[in-house]
Parts: sequence; structure tokens; C-alpha cells
Amino acid sequence: MLFDSHGRIINYLRLAVTDRCNLRCFYCMPAEGIKYLPKPHLLSFEEMIRLCNLLAEMGISKIRITGGEPFLRKDLIQLLWKISAIEGINQIHLTTNGVLTAPHIKDLTKIGIKSVNLSLDSLDPKRFKEITRTDTFSAVWETMEKLLEADIAVKTNMVVMANKNHEDILPMVALAKDKKINVRFIEEMPFNGEGMRETDFWSYHKILSEIKTVYPDIEAIENEQNSTSINFKIPDFKGNVGIIPAFSRTFCGTCNRLRITPTGDLKTCLYADNALNIRDLMREHKSDEQIKDMIKLAFKNKAKDGFEAEKERKSSVHESMTTIGG
Repeated sequence: MLFDSHGRIINYLRLAVTDRCNLRCFYCMPAEGIKYLPKPHLLSFEEMIRLCNLLAEMGISKIRITGGEPFLRKDLIQLLWKISAIEGINQIHLTTNGVLTAPHIKDLTKIGIKSVNLSLDSLDPKRFKEITRTDTFSAVWETMEKLLEADIAVKTNMVVMANKNHEDILPMVALAKDKKINVRFIEEMPFNGEGMRETDFWSYHKILSEIKTVYPDIEAIENEQNSTSINFKIPDFKGNVGIIPAFSRTFCGTCNRLRITPTGDLKTCLYADNALNIRDLMREHKSDEQIKDMIKLAFKNKAKDGFEAEKERKSSVHESMTTIGG
């Protein structure tokens, strides 16, 4: 098993398979987008499979595929099939913006994808277009409906932003009344390519207070082990509501994650500098055992929480989330 310096078991990999995205969400990147790296700079298909195999040998049992937008990678379905065949990998999850996902849902069902996190920052098509800078709401909605029809667990992720979509909080909660869906609200983070906007910040407590104005009988439920969200149930609702204190970072004490960026950088914490580069180690013909030893060493130096990690950074926190994995 892989442990960090605080005795926590690391068994969950978040693997970003591309830095490319077909949306331009203003809280994730500047309007002009970011400079995408040439393909040779990214982990290859074979390198990702090798990485997943050696991490499975180290005790990783859960993998979430992220991006950028994963479905912009043409070999994604083949990659998912390969990962599903790795001994020790018990769960595969997927995070997507949903624009290109619907045609692949039958494959996702056959592969056994455990759940899909769907980015959905507004239920109003006009606001959705303003936030994402694209007119793709109908495609995302179709994906959500088809995922539910296929009985794949769905979690919608809404980043709550002042004067942008905070008025969507209550309509989004209502989505869980008749749909078996986990509606989640996320505190805004500084990973937008520009830096943190802290004016009228919507914290976990502020989001919950807003929900209670209409649903005073909302009650906390037991969270899954290592959950990043604090979860709630409203009487007579088919689905649940969750709030992720991503900027408050109250979930750090149970962190069981490691992140691999599209270029192979290993991050022991979202707020930390890169610890080492797996791609380079592989291309330098390091053995699996050598790579494992370096991964173990990286986690022996892991910060206690996101605040300590940010304090120890040599650079400010302002990357685009698309380059480090959502």
C-alpha cells in the first residue's frame, strides 16, 4: 500500500488524459483559452496504461478519468477498456462536461463505469452560454438524461460564483426532487489561469444557508469514506445534495488521492507544486520499481493539508484547472 507522510492510505488516482477542452468556462481559463501542448508532451496511451498498472500494484483501486475534456482524446474508450482489465482496479469514474459524451454511453455501460461527474453550472441556457462561452446546454442535458436512463450514477458539479450563477442554486437543488441524481455545489477555486476572485465569495456555509431558505428540513447524511463533499438529504427527494468546500479545504484530513496531469506531473495535493514527472521517468527508461520508489518518496513529503501545500509552493496558485485535472 501507498501511504503519505501522515499515515493516510493513498488508493485513488485522478488521471487527466488531456489538457484540451471544448468549453471556455471563465472560472477555469481566460477567454482566449490556454496554450495547448504538442501531443508528444502528453502522456501516451501506452504510458498511461503502464502507469495505471504499476499504481494498481501499489494499492490504487479507484481511478477517475479527467481532463481537460476526456472525450477530446480519440482513444478514450479503448483506454477505459484497458484500465478496466487491470487487476486491482475496482472502480472507474469519469468527469466530463457532457458535450461529446452521449454517443459513448453504451460503451460506458459495458465497461462498467461506476459514476459520471457532469459539469453543469446553470440550468438556464443563456447563463450557461455566458459561463462556458459556448451554446452547448442542450448537449449536456441530453447526456445527463441518457446517463440516468442507462442507470449510471450521476453527480452534477456546479461551481458557485457571485453575480454569475448563484441564482441557480435553488433550481439546481430542485433537480434532485424527481431525479436520482447527486447535485453538488463547489466553492470557487483560484485555478482559472488568472487567480482568485474573492469578492462576495460563496462559501460552503453561505451555499447551505441559501438552500435552507427554501428547504429548512434539509439534513446531513453520512458521507462516503474519503468524500470531498458534505452531503444532505431533503425529505421526499429522489436525489441528494452535496457541497464541496474546495477552497475552505475542510476535507484534507481524509485525503486518499494522487493526481497525474496530462504531461505526467504527479501532484500530491491540488494546491501543491508538482512533485515529479512520471512521463520523463518512463522516457528515461526507469524501471517500474524505480518509479514506485520515487512515488513513495514524493508522498513522504506530502503537506498536511491544502493550506500548508499552498504555503510551501514556489509559485502562486493560478494554473488553469484544465492543465492539472478537474
